[in-house]
Amino acid sequence: MAHELSRDQRPSWPRRAIVTAGMPYGNKGLHFGHVGGVFVPADFYARFLRDRLGRENVIFVSGTDCYGSPIMEGFRKRREADGYKKHISDYVRENHDSQEADLASFGVSCDLYAGSALEPAVHIHERVTSEIIHRLHEKGALEKRSTKQFYDPKAGQFLNGRQVLGHCPIQGCKSEKAYADECDLGHQFEPEELIAPKSALTGETPELVPVDNLYFDLPAYLDYLKDYTKQIEADPTVRSVVSKTMEEWLNPAQLYIQNKFREAFDAIEGELPAHTVIEPEGNKSSFTVAFPSWRERDEAHEVLNRGGVRFRSGKALVPFRITGNVEWGVPVPNDCGCTDLTCWVWPESLWAPISFSRTVLARDAAKLEAAGVDPATLPASALSDAQLMDEVPPMIMDEPAYTHSTLDWRDWWASEDARVYQFIGQDNIYFYCVAQSGMWKALDWNMQQSCVAANYHILYMGKKASSSSQTPPPLAHEMLEHYTPEQLRSHWLSLGLGEKPVSFSPKAFDTRETGKDKDGNPVLARDDKRVIDPALKEGTLLTGVFNRLARSCFYGVAQKDGDEAAYRTGCIPAGAPGAEVLAETEQAILAFEQTMYTFEFHHAQLVCDELLRAANKRWSDASKAAKNQGDDDAMAQALIDAFHQLRAVTVLMHGIVPAGCDLICEHFAIDPKVFFSWDNIFMTCDELCALLDEEPGSHRIKELPPRFDFFQKHESQY
Repeated sequence: MAHELSRDQRPSWPRRAIVTAGMPYGNKGLHFGHVGGVFVPADFYARFLRDRLGRENVIFVSGTDCYGSPIMEGFRKRREADGYKKHISDYVRENHDSQEADLASFGVSCDLYAGSALEPAVHIHERVTSEIIHRLHEKGALEKRSTKQFYDPKAGQFLNGRQVLGHCPIQGCKSEKAYADECDLGHQFEPEELIAPKSALTGETPELVPVDNLYFDLPAYLDYLKDYTKQIEADPTVRSVVSKTMEEWLNPAQLYIQNKFREAFDAIEGELPAHTVIEPEGNKSSFTVAFPSWRERDEAHEVLNRGGVRFRSGKALVPFRITGNVEWGVPVPNDCGCTDLTCWVWPESLWAPISFSRTVLARDAAKLEAAGVDPATLPASALSDAQLMDEVPPMIMDEPAYTHSTLDWRDWWASEDARVYQFIGQDNIYFYCVAQSGMWKALDWNMQQSCVAANYHILYMGKKASSSSQTPPPLAHEMLEHYTPEQLRSHWLSLGLGEKPVSFSPKAFDTRETGKDKDGNPVLARDDKRVIDPALKEGTLLTGVFNRLARSCFYGVAQKDGDEAAYRTGCIPAGAPGAEVLAETEQAILAFEQTMYTFEFHHAQLVCDELLRAANKRWSDASKAAKNQGDDDAMAQALIDAFHQLRAVTVLMHGIVPAGCDLICEHFAIDPKVFFSWDNIFMTCDELCALLDEEPGSHRIKELPPRFDFFQKHESQY
């Protein structure tokens, strides 16, 4: 640790917290990138906050994104290829259950893993959608616009977003796939801007037909978003990639035109709306045309197209589409300017975490009412939402056994003493940080802007993890055929995805040729004993150092036939840890808390690594010296020191490797709510015993079986 940390300088935490993880589409299962890149970091943080703030003050929600063109297209292909006969909601439910099962197998602990079209959240989500759209309409933030949508005359139908393929028109975009109005890197554009569109149904070039939709007037919040971006740029809890990406979207409305079209441009320039031409600098291959707003820029499209001038759009704020005309979607109220429309998937997925949080609170309200609590003491919103839940399917994850500290959703999303932490991939910063921030401001509900933890891509064998690539990444459940969940959680959190893209290169899946065997046959890396598995680096700390420290403590005080040493009481030993041990442990706790505050998870894990190794070495040296000298007092002190540091590091590691830490807590024989609470984090074991109304030295541990492992290797690793 570079400098002495002080308790007086500890970061300030909210009273309550929402944690969310980006929602996967309901058209397939999860690959390792979903789990390692978003869900494990979110789960780590949620578990930390439960220990730090109290579990009743934290709600962790996510779920399946049930609507949108990827689901519709996946369902269509499933019916055509496999003769699937069930409804699209059944298709989504099957994928949802697969996703939740995979997440549960990795120890992800959502209070609710819901589905926007599935019970128990579906009708609450419909209500939230109606409330938000009505509110935006009431505030004058919605407008009806006639825009063009792709229509395939050969198929005789409008095409949803994923049924149109082309090239992204955004300047500098490296996407390999673009759809009707966005590319797979998250860039939005108007359908008429898509380059070389083709229908996925027939391969024909589709027509553009005018349709009416509702749009949120996002450009009206440009000044607010500029100020907000400056604010978060100075916020140490927000990763720099967030503010930098937001700034890209706050530029003037611009078009980029290749120099080879200059003569054609000059011929029609007089027909363009107000604009400024910015000549290319140096040897740049294009010049820039800047407009006062997106309206003039969009008016220019038709003129340029008529003049045969090809162009690309720069990133800028444009109206954010709220509705669409696809049947599979959340219904939109007809009294807000358009009729018989559904909500576009992106806006409703932004407020889905509100719906899911309200579902958790409604479930709590139903539990309390069933237990005899007077309904008059419960928030009307939670009771009303509870009436919308039909038969609630059981969770695959463990449902919380407790209820939350307040059941009014506004106390979580619209209260100044609460904070919302949203874990997403970097591709989605525009939606969660630009579009959402503008809408939250427009609602005028005192909505607290989210602290967005955006991770860079987790690469696979050095390349972007994409299920459509030549080397598709393994599915999440396939990882568990070679590694334990705790080995993988620990490794993924060590990668530092908040700072840069990092490759995940597990040896078990590495098919590189690394040599030849004695018969001249190729040897693959996965079978080569000389190749070290990078995925096991952190797991070795668990199965080695952490295991040794925990076993040493519990075996060290265990009563043993023929050994009358005073420290073998079967209890946590009484006595004060040494001054150096206290200081070292306190500094680790303070450093860990600071890294969690700034979302530097790999540094948080490094703090734990250093504390574990220091504690293990101290125990090893002290216990050997005491044993060699036959000094029972010295051995007792070594155990006091080891127990103190074991408890502290177990609390710190709880969110990283929860199963093993829960086992250690179980053998401490202390209520987990007390053991893991940060209210007690600096206590010595004597002070913790006093809190339990027990005399120091009298608290009996749970006996440890012989050759017990708190952290095991995968069976394939033996």
